[in-house]
Amino acid sequence: MAEDQMRYDMLAQDALRGVVRRALKIARDEGLPGEHHFYISFRTDAPGVEVSEKLRKQYPEEITIVLQHQFWNLEVNEERFSVDLTFNKIPERLVVPFAAVQGFFDPSVQFGLQFQVQGVSAGTNVAKDNATGGVTEASKPEEPAPAAGDVVSLDAFRKK
Repeated sequence: MAEDQMRYDMLAQDALRGVVRRALKIARDEGLPGEHHFYISFRTDAPGVEVSEKLRKQYPEEITIVLQHQFWNLEVNEERFSVDLTFNKIPERLVVPFAAVQGFFDPSVQFGLQFQVQGVSAGTNVAKDNATGGVTEASKPEEPAPAAGDVVSLDAFRKK
């Protein structure tokens, strides 16, 4: 078999990131319809990611955000998205290149995508709960879904 010099795996991931881009554009332009909301996991250590030093220290490798009721100033272009969220009642501006996105999930319809992020290694998946300030292992299936604005592990929505 010939070597895949076209890198179809990467072409397919780029195309699927277009689904994320389009969903975010719909949310930006029309709001989130019905019960739709998004969990977006991304590498905080990926090139081009802009987060505060405080968030980078708390989540040096990976963070998952929830876009549901309380997010502002969502901007989307071909290369990245940016959004304002609050973490422990402190406003934060996040800028995320689509190349840094590891996962996208809409639990209202059980739709999810996972991506490989080039140039960074996989890290741990335990994050601090935004609402309570406590550390939780979000991979436990019996735990309820996080509230909007909570920060959770990507494992919380990966299918076993």
